[in-house]
Amino acid sequence: MADKLLIIMVNTDPTNPSELGAPFFQATVAAAMEFEVELILTGRAGELAKKGVAEKLFVQEGSGKSVYDFMKDAHEAGVVFKVCTPTLDLWGNDLIPEISETVGGAYVISEAMDDDTVTFTY
Repeated sequence: MADKLLIIMVNTDPTNPSELGAPFFQATVAAAMEFEVELILTGRAGELAKKGVAEKLFVQEGSGKSVYDFMKDAHEAGVVFKVCTPTLDLWGNDLIPEISETVGGAYVISEAMDDDTVTFTY
């Protein structure tokens, strides 16, 4: 059985916040189950790495918990957040403190192809 979960958020659109809860929730659960979990933000979803964006988004209208709160929960559970280099060209480099590293496409492919890793994409 694989011991690492790699979640790549590339197609998830921050303008549709109802799409954003599941990846962060699943990452949190996997980390709580003591799996190694990395979540990479890239493409359109990379905007969530920018300070001030996720704080203004809510998965459900009327909820007191922002998308950033989901991200902080995941980080506190042990999820490692990374952002893909081209994302910085799109959204800038004023990143939330939960981002631990900037990685390139070769890193993403290498991790996804590892036999000990299960990859989810959103």
